[in-house]
Amino acid sequence: MAAASSSTALISAALPEKGATRLATQLLLAVAGSLLLIASAKTKVVLGPVDMSLQTLAVLGIGAAYGLRLGVATLLLYMAQGAMGYPVFQSTPEKGIGIAYMLGSTGGYLLGFVAMAAIVGWAVDRGWGRSIVKMLGVMLVAEIVMMALGFSWLSLLIGAEKSWQFGVVPFIVPDLIKVALAAAAVPAIWALLPKKA
Repeated sequence: MAAASSSTALISAALPEKGATRLATQLLLAVAGSLLLIASAKTKVVLGPVDMSLQTLAVLGIGAAYGLRLGVATLLLYMAQGAMGYPVFQSTPEKGIGIAYMLGSTGGYLLGFVAMAAIVGWAVDRGWGRSIVKMLGVMLVAEIVMMALGFSWLSLLIGAEKSWQFGVVPFIVPDLIKVALAAAAVPAIWALLPKKA
């Protein structure tokens, strides 16, 4: 029983057991998560040729708080909002909207966000969220996968050298800081939650 209780995402303690109330709560959480993603995309700092946002931190947080299924569902809802033409992504509507924007230079990173949420969500569903070491390792893997997908797609558009220079290098240190913050926050939040008997 102890193993089962430790293998949950942060939000699972607040979810109703089952039924329509649980489904409605999950829907509200997915909408709230998509709003957080929009806010994090629009919160940016311009550093040279690239813009930095808080989106990586938000995606890691959603994966850790929601777990695999709800985390991925939230990211897919966010992607659907963008595909429908809503200006939910960073630099929209200035640099385009909808599918055209999603197939542009950030397309691989957007796909990487879904993968990132899935990797972190999978880990917290197995109880890894209570360990800073495990969370740090999982979030680093998730970060590498996201960057690899972003780099690969961008390389097809502008070549590997420019993709590395503009799509990876400027993000390494800021994203490592975000990974460290998220990895430390999850076990700290678990420690603050009341223990179940």
